[in-house]
Amino acid sequence: MRRPWGEPGTRAPRPTEGATCAGPGESCFPSDGPLVCALEQEQRRRFHLPPKPPPPLQPVLRGGQGLEAALSCPRFLRYPRQQLISSLAEARPEELTPHVMVLLAQHLARHRLREPQLLEAIAHFLVVQEAQLNSKVVQKLVLPFGRLNYLPLEQQFMPCLERILAREAGVAPLATVNILMSLCQLQCLPFRALHFVFSPGFINHVSGTPHALIVRRYLSLLDTAVELELPGYRGPRLPRRQQVPIFPQPLITDRARCKYSHKDIVAEGLRQLLGEEKYRQDLTVPPGYCTDFLLCVSSSGAVLPVRTQDPFLPYPPRSCPQSRAASNSTTHNPAQRVVLMLRERWHFCRDGRVLLGSRALRERHLGLMGYQLLPLPFEELESQRGLPQLKSYLRQKLQALGLRWGPEGG
Repeated sequence: MRRPWGEPGTRAPRPTEGATCAGPGESCFPSDGPLVCALEQEQRRRFHLPPKPPPPLQPVLRGGQGLEAALSCPRFLRYPRQQLISSLAEARPEELTPHVMVLLAQHLARHRLREPQLLEAIAHFLVVQEAQLNSKVVQKLVLPFGRLNYLPLEQQFMPCLERILAREAGVAPLATVNILMSLCQLQCLPFRALHFVFSPGFINHVSGTPHALIVRRYLSLLDTAVELELPGYRGPRLPRRQQVPIFPQPLITDRARCKYSHKDIVAEGLRQLLGEEKYRQDLTVPPGYCTDFLLCVSSSGAVLPVRTQDPFLPYPPRSCPQSRAASNSTTHNPAQRVVLMLRERWHFCRDGRVLLGSRALRERHLGLMGYQLLPLPFEELESQRGLPQLKSYLRQKLQALGLRWGPEGG
């Protein structure tokens, strides 16, 4: 019996459902794809049409033209890295323009391609063309090094960037801070540039610009890096009243890929294993790092209920003997904090072995602030079949740290 029109019910999905809509004048399927080719052949067989003429030969683009054409193509992921490398090797020096190299840098950063030959070529271009490049171009060329956590072998890379920062720091404030952000991920912050961006004149200048908030956020992260990683720095710092949370919410990539994340099933495993009161999810801890899961643990290893008023460690960390003594006098049983870090597939470079710069920076800073980190790699999470296996996996991970919970854990 046919279902009346308009009544809800099940039906077989149409072939085009779930497909990405094409742009104006574009087909939903590539013209050279196997489906389109098979349909065209069947149409010509049924209607006795003449064979389709061969497509006109396209000019072979080599060197800089080939590199630019590959990077400008909407489907440039089809171009293998080896083709980009060969096009780069064939290019004459005059063909490697800033535009072409910026396209290459953006391609590597966007697709997490940690290809040493291509990155070294960008670093060499930066050094050779130093006098012709302004900071707005340099920020784009430097971006993949920080994002991909790759410090080039080019010996003049850092001296070149320091000279560019000294020359251009006051011209484009946002570009200057973007360059320093990339260098912060590489743990290569130049003191002279920090003196400049933390100076009252620079801070007052950027306060009235449209990008004031993002610059203050980046300056807050740079100030955190100075606090945690540069004990020898004696220059100006960002005033406390100017500091803002660095990353007040999960990163955009995590929000965009939340349906592919293991966070929900790990949260359910922790809820059944520990109880809802003994962990916090997506908690932002000072100075603004969002944690995946946070546990409070006593000195004996017992997992404690997470108190709402102060679940995180103090920042700046109490490293001097005086502040440590004061802390011990007010807290009889100081609790440690354990952070479970999800290491999803997209947190790594394309080869799956090196953490992206922003992830490595967050883990490094949380560790320096006193948090005990427990990484949960995507390979291990993907191998768990269902919630019971995941609970057993989490139990083993927590017990390996010496943690206890339940009636025996207190």
